[in-house]
Amino acid sequence: MNARVNIHMPYVTTGAGEPLLFVHGSLCDYRYWNSQTAVLSQQFQCVSVSLSHYWPVADASAQGEFGWQAHVDELAGFIAAMGLGPVHLVGHSRGGCVAFHLARQYPQLVRSLTLADPGGPLQIEGTPPAALPSATERLRAEVADLIAQGAVEAGLEMFVDSVSMPGIWKRSSSQFRAMAADNAATLPKQFRDPLPAYTRADAAGVRCRTLLIAGERSPRMYRNNVDKLAEWIPQAERQTISGASHGMNVTHPASFNRLIGAFASA
Repeated sequence: MNARVNIHMPYVTTGAGEPLLFVHGSLCDYRYWNSQTAVLSQQFQCVSVSLSHYWPVADASAQGEFGWQAHVDELAGFIAAMGLGPVHLVGHSRGGCVAFHLARQYPQLVRSLTLADPGGPLQIEGTPPAALPSATERLRAEVADLIAQGAVEAGLEMFVDSVSMPGIWKRSSSQFRAMAADNAATLPKQFRDPLPAYTRADAAGVRCRTLLIAGERSPRMYRNNVDKLAEWIPQAERQTISGASHGMNVTHPASFNRLIGAFASA
């Protein structure tokens, strides 16, 4: 396993075969996928990346504007520069939204798409414009304030528990908590860059085979996204990991890896 930094972003690659590219979500980086790459590298060339502003690059201020579209474009540039495409693309949470729009905007680079609890609001036809619930907005403002005041762990605990389940932060491994702390400065930037709503029209533009994975105990908004995207994307299938919440690939790696390996091999 070799960690490198190319012109676009830090990444780790291991194994050989068809490329399987992993895109992390909030507070994470390429380390988030260690439980996947250790196993799936026996079948695939596994590549996990750290998007700009995330660890391990120290000077985030030198990386330009933080934004989901910037991450889509830089990831497309990375795939092209590395000669990887088309890839089997796997995205989790916020990274699922990035992966979704990469598959839609750069279809030539994506062989198959897997979205695990994809983040972002859902726009249903005939309903008011999609937006995060006001309670979520208030919680995020409080999280940003805590981080700005130096109460980083309190802010991280509040955010992580809100996107998974109460108490999950304290039950998380020391490695996960350290990774989240390394990326804490990205949260306020993320809150200022809301993810776009998923629409039926955009989903119809995803033309590759797609696997939607939900955690059985994930917050309802993620399960709703999985349900609708499985309905809207033309070549989609849906799976649920029993007993899992939002961090399903970490807490239930064997089940997650079986789904990814079987889907990418089909």
